[in-house]
Amino acid sequence: MAYTYPGEGSLDYFPCRYGRSKLMFRGPRRDLTQPYVAVFGGTETYGKFLPQPYPALVEAALGLPMVNLGCVNAGTDVYLNDPAVIEIAAKARAAVIQITGAANLTNRFYAVHPRRNDRFLRAAPLLQTIFREVDFTEFHFTRHMLRTLSAVSPEKFEVLAEELRAAWVARMKLLISRLPTRVVLLWVADHAPVAPGRQGDVAHDPLLVDADMIATLRPLVSGYVEAVASPAARACGTEGMRFSALDEPAAQGLPGPAVHAEVATALARALSDLV
Repeated sequence: MAYTYPGEGSLDYFPCRYGRSKLMFRGPRRDLTQPYVAVFGGTETYGKFLPQPYPALVEAALGLPMVNLGCVNAGTDVYLNDPAVIEIAAKARAAVIQITGAANLTNRFYAVHPRRNDRFLRAAPLLQTIFREVDFTEFHFTRHMLRTLSAVSPEKFEVLAEELRAAWVARMKLLISRLPTRVVLLWVADHAPVAPGRQGDVAHDPLLVDADMIATLRPLVSGYVEAVASPAARACGTEGMRFSALDEPAAQGLPGPAVHAEVATALARALSDLV
């Protein structure tokens, strides 16, 4: 059974900032003068609607502070555009990077907001030329745009998808190169990474990320954790989550506490050998 609350602020995320970063992160704020592990990621890492997301559970298991640097709907750009956050992660004993989708990053075809990466800003002339029949002023979010373009023309969409995949790999390599510490890649999903070549696959998160893309990065990092939610954990749904009636559809699309517990177990096991 889910815990439903009437108010938006029913779950206190203890929002905080670190150093000179303009980003607001989930707290409570951790002491950066003591040893810690830094965690990059999207909505799952932030732990929206969750009293204890997986970074908090790993912290309890290892007895080592986990600095939750997750941002709702983040892509790699949010971190590459914030030197202060990179500096924090670089000083950590290890850094965890949750694998997020390839949609929320600026590329040759369109631009996203530098801090709220799911926000579509504008289409480049090249994209407007390819999709002449589409009015891009109607889009505010990347997911909506990609799903629309995929439906309009799967063949033309694949040109965009290939650009996003290439940009994602390049951006992830850049992010890893800026972290002079041990890095662990973390896959969190209800399925294993798909085989390459699935055209127009905008239905599964992380969007447009396939097994070959991850394989390209694995030689550059110290570890890789593939946390695929079990059927039993998925069946628990939103049990233990906290959200208002209005937020119920959003909560249903996110992994619940049972899934986060599985992620934490797998990640703690990998980190224990590194820290």
